[in-house]
Amino acid sequence: MISGRPSTPPPQPATTVPPASSLTPEQVKRIEINRLKAKALRDQREAEARKQNGGSSLTRSDSNNLTAGQKRAHSAISTSNVPATLRDGRSKDPAKDGGFRPLEDIQPARNFTKYVEYDFSKMTDTKGGFLTAEDDPHNKALYMPNAEEKPAHMTLKEWERHQLLRSLRDRKEGPFEPGLSVLKKEGNKVCRECGSLEIDWKWEEIFGCAICSSCKEKLPEKYSLLTKTEAREDYLLTDPELKDEELLPHLERPNPHKSTWNNMMLFLRYQVEEYAFGKKWGSAEALDEEFNRREKEKKKRKEDKFKSKLQELKKKTRVDAYRRSRKAGGGGGKFGDEMGRGGKHTHTWGRSVENAEGIGVKTCVECGMEVEELEF
Repeated sequence: MISGRPSTPPPQPATTVPPASSLTPEQVKRIEINRLKAKALRDQREAEARKQNGGSSLTRSDSNNLTAGQKRAHSAISTSNVPATLRDGRSKDPAKDGGFRPLEDIQPARNFTKYVEYDFSKMTDTKGGFLTAEDDPHNKALYMPNAEEKPAHMTLKEWERHQLLRSLRDRKEGPFEPGLSVLKKEGNKVCRECGSLEIDWKWEEIFGCAICSSCKEKLPEKYSLLTKTEAREDYLLTDPELKDEELLPHLERPNPHKSTWNNMMLFLRYQVEEYAFGKKWGSAEALDEEFNRREKEKKKRKEDKFKSKLQELKKKTRVDAYRRSRKAGGGGGKFGDEMGRGGKHTHTWGRSVENAEGIGVKTCVECGMEVEELEF
């Protein structure tokens, strides 16, 4: 039984591939000689092609075959013979003598005409992401000199003298005062009150009023200055009328309450009165009537507001009384009745105490009713 059982055939030996035959030294030498001959033949053909083309082109193989430190021929980098396929914005006609034109003659496209050209090679690197005044002189909004600050090239004494001269120039005093001619007396401006020649030229320029300093002090009822608030409240003038310089000229001064606020507008009293009495209201009596009418309307609005608040207070008190009567088990009643026991109840009020809203509140000692008290 065992001898008749089939058995696994023995494994076959693996077929081995014979190793590739290595080149002999003679064969390696022959391959290297053939490579050098082919390279020399290629260089010869490229040299003949350069002679036929005038020696103006440098092929890729020539640039690749240059050894380290070897320079290219001048003909290879010269622009005298520009190929027709060159695309250069500076060139008018690339095929003729390299016809280059300067960059100033090149006009930008229509969409890029509004721009500022900067030469970054001549700029100072501030390391802060901004341009200095020397590099960006066109930026007037950023580098506009401040008239209130002392320039760097001035000393403190020179700056004080400059400030003094500017103040005299604004007031038209000292060396900036207009000259007076003795020969032409009819052309000189004199004070409208006393006829003096020493008038305030600043007032004459702004208000058109020739007046001297002594007359301004003697007649304050005519030549005093009014603020914008006084002119609006006392003479009932509107803001558009006060802002019209042709109608009412004004003098501007720094605000005395806070320097950062708008400048104070000063008006000449007699000019304001002439406009208010003569043009707008007609007379001083008409102005007084208009003022009284507005005061009456203001008082009436105040009384109506008080009455509306009083009605709200009464409603609130009645609701509180009704709620207390419901809690006591009685029915409804009139305002002031004593709930639960019948009959009238006389409140006994305590002292007035201010609540959280600042309003005085009185409380009845017996029933606890609270009433708000308004003082006028």
